Amino acid sequence: ELAKPPFLGFGLGLRHQHYDEILSGNPPIDWFEVISENYMLPGGQPLRTLDRICERYPVVMHGVSMSIASTAPPNFEYLQALKDLARRVEPKWVSDHLCWTGVHGKNLHDLLPIPYTKEALDHVVSRVQLVQDFLGRAIVLENVSTYVQFSNSEMTEWEFLSELSRRSGCWLLFDVNNVYVSAFNHGFDAVAYPTEGKPVRGVPAFTHRWNGANWRFASKANRDRFAADPQRYPSVNFLDQPPTFVLLAFVVRGRAEYVLGKLGASEIPASYDYARPTEWPD
Repeated sequence: ELAKPPFLGFGLGLRHQHYDEILSGNPPIDWFEVISENYMLPGGQPLRTLDRICERYPVVMHGVSMSIASTAPPNFEYLQALKDLARRVEPKWVSDHLCWTGVHGKNLHDLLPIPYTKEALDHVVSRVQLVQDFLGRAIVLENVSTYVQFSNSEMTEWEFLSELSRRSGCWLLFDVNNVYVSAFNHGFDAVAYPTEGKPVRGVPAFTHRWNGANWRFASKANRDRFAADPQRYPSVNFLDQPPTFVLLAFVVRGRAEYVLGKLGASEIPASYDYARPTEWPD
């Protein structure tokens, strides 16, 4: 059985707007997630600020440009910069996305989907193993939200991820919002993801992606837009309160209002009441 990642509690994504508040006090946050690419240049104030934050809090690194599923040659310049940052930060884990992000040396700045075929699985397993050997650690891969599917796929996304983790030894970052978005777009049951595929049982996995301000804004904007013209906006990227709360509760069995950070109490469904966990559920 694969080792589980360390249980850190509940963390928040670190943004530059947070720097002063963090450094002027000690906000009760268990850990912070940093976007790897924001700190992969040598020197500068952001990196010095990150050094100070790392002295106070555990930190994890989350990237958006590894392009682990790409068929292009590995970008060893990128991987070396990532390795150097990890050596400096000493993160609890290093994560990115199950996707490809560009072609012919061009970064498209998007997390693009892949076909879930045996051929693609073999390729991604080999690429993950190469990256892990280079970095000297297991990496973590997140499920992305998708807006199209491939007709030649031979398995579900959760089957692909589970087998990828089993064969490569990588961990899984279970993005609850992305599961709901993909389920909405493609018409599958979001709860089937953690129940039928069991990507959070038998392989190391944990939950991701909650941002109160963005959640409130995007949810209202997209719901209003979709309600006004549902034919024009068939793919909607938003968090709808009841389904995603149920999915989060089902997977993490944690304290939903704690995960959501600074959401107002009035926005938390009254029926949700959880004991905050101190370790990974079985």
